[in-house]
Order: sequence, then C-alpha cells, then structure tokens
Amino acid sequence: MNLVLLLEEDFTSAQRVRLSGRRFHHVRDVHRAEVGQALKVGLLGDRLGRGLVTSLGEAALELDVVLEQEPPPKLPLTLIVALPRPKVLNRILASATSLGAARIVLLNAWKVEKSYWKSPRMAEENLLHQRLLGLEQAGDTVLPELRLARLFRPFVEEELPALAEGSRKLFAHPGAPRPCPRDLREPVTLALGPEGGWVEAEAASFQGAGFEAVSLGPRILRTETAVAALAGRIFGDT
Repeated sequence: MNLVLLLEEDFTSAQRVRLSGRRFHHVRDVHRAEVGQALKVGLLGDRLGRGLVTSLGEAALELDVVLEQEPPPKLPLTLIVALPRPKVLNRILASATSLGAARIVLLNAWKVEKSYWKSPRMAEENLLHQRLLGLEQAGDTVLPELRLARLFRPFVEEELPALAEGSRKLFAHPGAPRPCPRDLREPVTLALGPEGGWVEAEAASFQGAGFEAVSLGPRILRTETAVAALAGRIFGDT
C-alpha cells in the first residue's frame, strides 16, 4: 500500500479521519505507524495529501489530514479484456488500474467459460476492491470506469463504435503481421482477447468496427503480462 486511500465515511470532522479494518491493520502492521508519523493519503475521487497519526489504538487509528495535491493523470486508454479466469481477474483489474487505464471493459468471448461470469470474484464488492488495491499501489484516487459486456456481438456492433470514437483502435491478436505501435500521443481503445487470441469471427468483428490487428511478437503471453507490455509500448513514458 503506497497510499492510504480514504473514503468520505472515514471523516469524523473536516480534517480528522478514523480508520479501522484492513487499512488500519496495514498501516499498523506493515507501515508500523506511530503517533506523530506522517503518511501519504488520498480521498477517493479527490486529492492527495498527508495524514498525521494522532492516535493509535487496538482497533483503530486517527489521522489529521491535509489534501492539496491533484492525483496523477489517467492514460487515455480504454482497455477491453476478454473475461479471464477468476483467479486471474483480480490481478488484471488491479494491474490495469495501477497502470492508469481510464476505462476497463470485461467482455465475453467464445473462449470464455460461462462459469467465469458466475464466479464470486465477479461480485460488485470484489470488482471495486481490486480497483481500490490498484489505486493504493499507484498512489492514485480516481477509479477507472468499469463496464461488463456479457454479449460479444451486441457490444461490438452497437456499443463499441461510440465508446471508441475519436481514439486509435487496436486489438491484440497472436500472429497479426503488424507490430503494436509505440509511443502514441492520442487516445487508444485496445482490445485484448483470451490467452491464444480471439477466434476468427471475433477478429473479423473488430476489423469491421475499424480496429487494427496488432501483436507483440511470436510469444504467447499471459493476459496480465500482455496488459502491462502493451500499455508500456503504446504510451511509452507518458
């Protein structure tokens, strides 16, 4: 946790915060905070700042906070990911959030098992929790928008054109002859399929929507590795 992320309900007064539960235990046991210690804090959806530990008990701590710094800018990236295996989903959400994606879409695909959509990890509480962990890692306070698209064709044909309007449209696909572009300075909509890639009909649907097929080379990467590699390549040092 590189940032203690605060919620509106944590405030007991305008500048005083009381923390309990997971965040309290992390600050106490990992940061080994003491009274008088300053911590990096941020209010969800708002600014960053510093919190001074004023009391530390067995079940909670209190901070005096000052918020005066803007959060880091988002990447102009809409990331569309074929819903991964449940055990991978948490890593994808946290990683994409920490990378700074502005929007994440979890999309159905032919290779996506129907059971994935029924996993407990698809619960709204977990989807939020993983993005919060990504914010804490990156020192950010602004959640990426998250959309769930359970039907591939209606999403690609009816929703995607408006969603991707004004952006560079790319879909990652093993074996694509065109390498992924580097160091772009424009909004990007990037679609990433299951491990092994999109099936032929899905690839054709993306191409019909104006997307370019790109690849990272001959190696087949895990989804979470591909997300980081593609974002780093596309946006470079932005």
